[in-house]
Amino acid sequence: MSDLVAGLTASGIDAQAEWRRRYSGALMNTFGAPQRVLVRGEGAWVWDADGARYLDLLAGIAVNALGHAHPTLVSAVAAQLGTLGHVSNFFATPTQVALAERLLELAGAPDGSRVFFSNSGTEANEAALKMIRLHGGVEKPRVLALTGGFHGRTMGALALTHKAAYREPFEPLPGGVEHVPFGDVLALEEAFDAGGVAALVVEPVQGEAGVRALPPGYLAAARALADRHDALLVLDEVQSGMGRCGHWLASQASDLGGGVVPDVVTLAKGLGGGFPVGAVIGFGERAAALFGPGQHGTTFGGNPVAAAAALATIHVIERDGLLDHVRALGAWWRIALGETGHPLIGSVRGEGLLIAVELTRPIAPAVAAAALEAGFIVNAPLPNAIRLAPPLILTREQAASFAEALPRICDAALATLPTDTEGRP
Repeated sequence: MSDLVAGLTASGIDAQAEWRRRYSGALMNTFGAPQRVLVRGEGAWVWDADGARYLDLLAGIAVNALGHAHPTLVSAVAAQLGTLGHVSNFFATPTQVALAERLLELAGAPDGSRVFFSNSGTEANEAALKMIRLHGGVEKPRVLALTGGFHGRTMGALALTHKAAYREPFEPLPGGVEHVPFGDVLALEEAFDAGGVAALVVEPVQGEAGVRALPPGYLAAARALADRHDALLVLDEVQSGMGRCGHWLASQASDLGGGVVPDVVTLAKGLGGGFPVGAVIGFGERAAALFGPGQHGTTFGGNPVAAAAALATIHVIERDGLLDHVRALGAWWRIALGETGHPLIGSVRGEGLLIAVELTRPIAPAVAAAALEAGFIVNAPLPNAIRLAPPLILTREQAASFAEALPRICDAALATLPTDTEGRP
């Protein structure tokens, strides 16, 4: 491989500077300058081109459920690629079928349910939007979503996304989407009563909004309203699903929506353990039969290598008891982070290993940068919150190391701020 890409093995002091120069000359500037150039990973650790090591507490934004280079995942992908790599959706493969069956089982989907495979979360939500249009038709053109929601950056998914900075450069977006206040059942009821609603699309836990879970009872109320108005209830579990919150679906947690049966669920991120794969689950015949032949498709979705990666990820999560581990470690970590006692640390919230540390000042980018300098990868979805979404295999010792370092990281972030006349940041 190193013979195929010039300089791929370059490493050592200042290797990052050279890679950054080449990056800026070759890639579109959609994410800004890369913070580091990473060259390898093992478990929850990654190393940059200069040889520095970092504890990965972001996992590729909740993607690398099994960490880096997990041997079971590597073996499954290599075996499938060495057997049958891609066939198009004119044909089926055993891994594709087996993965669909496993997802229906894990989701508790009723008889008649079906799966559509995509390549990413935003593509899964695009498919869900088309299902919504088929359900509502011209008689029901309205689609409800929540303030603070993030559903992707393609045009349809972007219409569902609430953040103005993401939306405004690309308007006009596909019409019909309206945002209602997060967690407000009365506002939701009023929106439904206005008529013409084809669906409500919600994330059980909003990651981009600073890891904000729906209040208890909201999903049950949403289910009742959707039933009353013959609308679909669509759960975007792209980030919160596949064990991230300690359940296969976050909505299976008793305090979120346990017992509520949706019409559609979208998945991606952790599903493939780092391999690109997404899925749409249509619950029951009503949703599962919306698409007919030719109404939707994908070149790569359901690729047998991606399906093998997902099956391996599910196998390891079950074999190693990671759902229980995520719930227990997440509960302990939230307490440990909240007990740091640093004045910059406000509340700590989250579900499982999807956690936000709210700050008392809007300097989250500086805290994320200081964390990186200290050897921890986190990110700042809001000016006053940092997000933790580590591999599900994270150990208690690794989690504790960040809790112990957090006060020093906060001090370092504050030290980067301008000071007043008395030297206070």
